[in-house]
Amino acid sequence: MNAPRELERTADLRRDTKETKIRVALNLDGTGQAQLATGIGFFDHMLDQIARHGLIDLTIEAEGDLHIDGHHTVEDVGITLGMAVAQAVGNKAGITRYGHSYVPLDEALSRVVVDFSGRPGLHMHVPFKSGMVGGFDTQLAYEFFQGFVNHALVTLHIDNLRGENAHHQCETVFKAFARALRMALTPDPRSAGVIPSTKGSL
Repeated sequence: MNAPRELERTADLRRDTKETKIRVALNLDGTGQAQLATGIGFFDHMLDQIARHGLIDLTIEAEGDLHIDGHHTVEDVGITLGMAVAQAVGNKAGITRYGHSYVPLDEALSRVVVDFSGRPGLHMHVPFKSGMVGGFDTQLAYEFFQGFVNHALVTLHIDNLRGENAHHQCETVFKAFARALRMALTPDPRSAGVIPSTKGSL
């Protein structure tokens, strides 16, 4: 008799509003492949960091009101990605739960810590040196992560410890986020099938 196959940690969902139409498909146990089309080039570059360094196969298709600005598109991608991660991770049995990472890029250094706690919370300190990177408003990084934590139900601490170039600052944040996610979502071989909480649920 064959052993039962591991459940696939995947999701494929859509979120449509009058402002945006978003599709996110992902595999948490992927190889880092990405197909991204948000209409904001630098944002696609940041989402690619999540896929590549988180080893998450990620497809994101977004149609938003970019004739206004990028706010709704970036925020709603964060919301939909959070929903997809929550769906794919399920009841969180067997995951490591906590993840952290420090990532440098030249003069910039960022630290990200995540807890799949079931309680949404964002604490972000990133003093961007520029308001824009390409066509991306750096204020929207906060809106992306706020949307994500609200729907993935995680606690997330993001700190840019140093940096003089806004591109580098933002990229270290997204890379560190990806690595922290990867750590937190990795199955813990010593706690297979066990929900990592003394409460018995997350």
